Amino acid sequence: MPVDFLTTEQVESYGRFTGEPDELQLARYFHLDEADKEFIGKSRGDHNRLGIALQIGCVRFLGTFLTDMNHIPSGVRHFTARQLGIRDITVLAEYGQRENTRREHAALIRQHYQYREFAWPWTFRLTRLLYTRSWISNERPGLLFDLATGWLMQHRIILPGATTLTRLISEVREKATLRLWNKLALIPSAEQRSQLEMLLGPTDCSRLSLLESLKKGPVTISGPAFNEAIERWKTLNDFGLHAENLSTLPAVRLKNLARYAGMTSVFNIARMSPQKRMAVLVAFVLAWETLALDDALDVLDAMLAVIIRDARKIGQKKRLRSLKDLDKSALALASACSYLLKEETPDESIRAEVFSYIPRQKLAEIITLVREIARPSDDNFHDEMVEQYGRVRRFLPHLLNTVKFSSAPAGVTTLNACDYLSREFSSRRQFFDDAPTEIISQSWKRLVINKEKHITRRGYTLCFLSKLQDSLRRRDVYVTGSNRWGDPRARLLQGADWQANRIKVYRSLGHPTDPQEAIKSLGHQLDSRYRQVAARLGENEAVELDVSGPKPRLTISPLASLDEPDSLKRLSKMISDLLPPVDLTELLLEINAHTGFADEFFHASEASARVDDLPVSISAVLMAEACNIGLEPLIRSNVPALTRHRLNWTKANYLRAETITSANARLVDFQATLPLAQIWGGGEVASADGMRFVTPVRTINAGPNRKYFGNNRGITWYNFVSDQYSGFHGIVIPGTLRDSIFVLEGLLEQETGLNPTEIMTDTAGASDLVFGLFWLLGYQFSPRLADAGASVFWRMDHDADYGVLNDIARGQSDPRKIVLQWDEMIRTAGSLKLGKVQASVLVRSLLKSERPSGLTQAIIEVGRINKTLYLLNYIDDEDYRRRILTQLNRGESRHAVARAICHGQKGEIRKRYTDGQEDQLGALGLVTNAVVLWNTIYMQAALDHLRAQGETLNDEDIARLSPLCHGHINMLGHYSFTLAELVTKGHLRPLKEASEAENVA
Repeated sequence: MPVDFLTTEQVESYGRFTGEPDELQLARYFHLDEADKEFIGKSRGDHNRLGIALQIGCVRFLGTFLTDMNHIPSGVRHFTARQLGIRDITVLAEYGQRENTRREHAALIRQHYQYREFAWPWTFRLTRLLYTRSWISNERPGLLFDLATGWLMQHRIILPGATTLTRLISEVREKATLRLWNKLALIPSAEQRSQLEMLLGPTDCSRLSLLESLKKGPVTISGPAFNEAIERWKTLNDFGLHAENLSTLPAVRLKNLARYAGMTSVFNIARMSPQKRMAVLVAFVLAWETLALDDALDVLDAMLAVIIRDARKIGQKKRLRSLKDLDKSALALASACSYLLKEETPDESIRAEVFSYIPRQKLAEIITLVREIARPSDDNFHDEMVEQYGRVRRFLPHLLNTVKFSSAPAGVTTLNACDYLSREFSSRRQFFDDAPTEIISQSWKRLVINKEKHITRRGYTLCFLSKLQDSLRRRDVYVTGSNRWGDPRARLLQGADWQANRIKVYRSLGHPTDPQEAIKSLGHQLDSRYRQVAARLGENEAVELDVSGPKPRLTISPLASLDEPDSLKRLSKMISDLLPPVDLTELLLEINAHTGFADEFFHASEASARVDDLPVSISAVLMAEACNIGLEPLIRSNVPALTRHRLNWTKANYLRAETITSANARLVDFQATLPLAQIWGGGEVASADGMRFVTPVRTINAGPNRKYFGNNRGITWYNFVSDQYSGFHGIVIPGTLRDSIFVLEGLLEQETGLNPTEIMTDTAGASDLVFGLFWLLGYQFSPRLADAGASVFWRMDHDADYGVLNDIARGQSDPRKIVLQWDEMIRTAGSLKLGKVQASVLVRSLLKSERPSGLTQAIIEVGRINKTLYLLNYIDDEDYRRRILTQLNRGESRHAVARAICHGQKGEIRKRYTDGQEDQLGALGLVTNAVVLWNTIYMQAALDHLRAQGETLNDEDIARLSPLCHGHINMLGHYSFTLAELVTKGHLRPLKEASEAENVA
């Protein structure tokens, strides 16, 4: 039972002073009121009065009494002595010469201030608290130690020895773990346990175990790949284990156990105790069953997208080949029609004159040819889709016979068609005349229903698949048991849960329960803003109103680049010259010395596991992932922390999304405490933008985009950057899906101490729906729209006169939609805020709708109002436009640093599965934050040095400095993980061209 899990910092700070308390701490813990002084006054002699007063402060601040008063900082002794009127603190040397005196004073303090020993019932209460936390979460024992220490001090329990507390935590965690294993092991029947044990054995057609085979997800997009993915899901589903059996078990611990099962080897699982082995196998099957279903549906969606894309390519090629014939026919028809315009030709002679130019038969042939090759303006290349029926026939039976679809009311027609094809597709019928026809849109009609009015098998099948993809993306049709393709509506606050939280949600979001009150407030804001902007428009030289075209529009002049004053250039040069050169490897270790971010990395299954020099191994693995160079260049057989085995073990057991996220939060929170970072911003403003990466390997988690990926496929790393230059969240997106789907997710799911309330994006992140959701959640959405002047400006008062803005205020809002759906809107926003539903899943389902629901229309309506408020601010306030541009530029410049770090393998991401891509890009974000933090720390030191040298520094220049430089950081070739002793202890290395005595802090 491992108990040695405390960090050096925790050991040194437990029940001890680690430095001088600050003024707030002195005032809170060491201030003596009149009652304290009366109690202290009962002791005889200055030495006893000062001694007992210090013990009172120590037990309040440290949670325990000190036996050696020399360990109390000088500032504390002087602060306490002044309150007692004792001028000579050397009298403290006389205190405690008798051991009994200290014991008697401790007993008096315990009795008077009601402090208690760590004994029953407090041991029981703490054990219960720790057990509850250990059961519901997978918190590191170090965090539980801090929690226990805080709880003991809060309840005035004298701290026990550190080993007593660590032993208790280890015992409690072990009991919680054994309980989880026991409950999971009891879920399967005897027959199911026997089947689960077979997972560890080889399959019939492979030397791999069945478990290893099931771990491997699909990597190609094709009919056979879909069939294999479905078979993989069926294999897991056939075990008969169901998620409803897990309702009483902690989701976080189940997820971690399943992830561990996915990472560890079959050999390790086979060596486990029977109970643990069965628990691991059950967790694996239940988690991978959902994952396998998600993977199969991902392949289906990607495959249908490929069919549509291929159909478009084929159609475009056909179009190019037929253009010559089309042009020839069009010219002939134009000539024929020109006879109709000749006024001198009598009406009764027109037909004869046309046929004299083009014979009737020839004209009929030309008309037939034009009808065959001409495309309607809304053509979707459905003809070419039908031609790909052969590809569909390979996987559709598996889809229809295996996947159980469900639907919301809007998806009933699609579900009816699905049920029909499930019954009839296996037949050899060429016509489905009795099929449900509600799914057949006008654009599909001529391809589904032939001239004889029969419903063709091919046309109906492709029409259904097109409709199915659309319905699945909107989640009008969904799959129960799937995480990514399930019903997001079912995850919203429901029934009693919503009623219990309804008022709290309204209050937390800052919205009134009466929708009319909200509409009145919005109307007043919009009306007053229109009038303010209209009054100043004539003075606004950057904006011109153009009413000459069919639609009035505003023209907004581009922002002129800010001049860089000589003082700023000089300051930047001086700071650049002072920044010391550093290897990226050492930079990571140095940042760990400041922040302890490596403590957030804990073993996937044994959170107590620690090894010597683990921060070195973690830094090496982070470096390998972030720089995209792999482990090989970092392996040192003569360094225990850098051996091949150690690095592979560290990567497998410590590097994962949750640990990277926690470590990153430490860096972001540390950055927020630095004075220089606070000059740049307060953390309330952020931007979101995507970095594109080519993925040259076979993977389903990628998408095409010729602009960014050429002939390859790729992914987008959509990351969020604060106004302090720190990256606080990142999302991996296949291909280049619309940014607006994910922009809310970064704000709602980030786990740092920042609280950004305003976010800037480019045009791709904007939509009326997103504006509405941002307002409902209390955030400000400030995108940089590519053509803001051409946007529709909405009004709430139809009769209001906005002067020069009347021409552009042409959209009329309908507040009745908001009134009807107000409670549903708040329920949706509350569900997002409380994390009941993932923002991207909900937004995707709302954005994809061709026939928006009443809820979607209401959110769009309130979004239009808030978008108009934003547009009015945007055209009226140049500082606002520049603020948006500045923050977006910060994000783009940060991307340049990340590109420089991710230099290996041509900057291409070669991970096949989503988890690997997320882990690698998460490591890149963490290392980029480490670079930003290191630069900020040393820039602050450089500024302090310049001030000490008598330099006059301009605050405006300091605010325009950037920590996104990297020329002084070596990222190539040399990988040494050694630090000078002072730097290891958290001190700074000397600035360049300055002596160590002046600059080592």
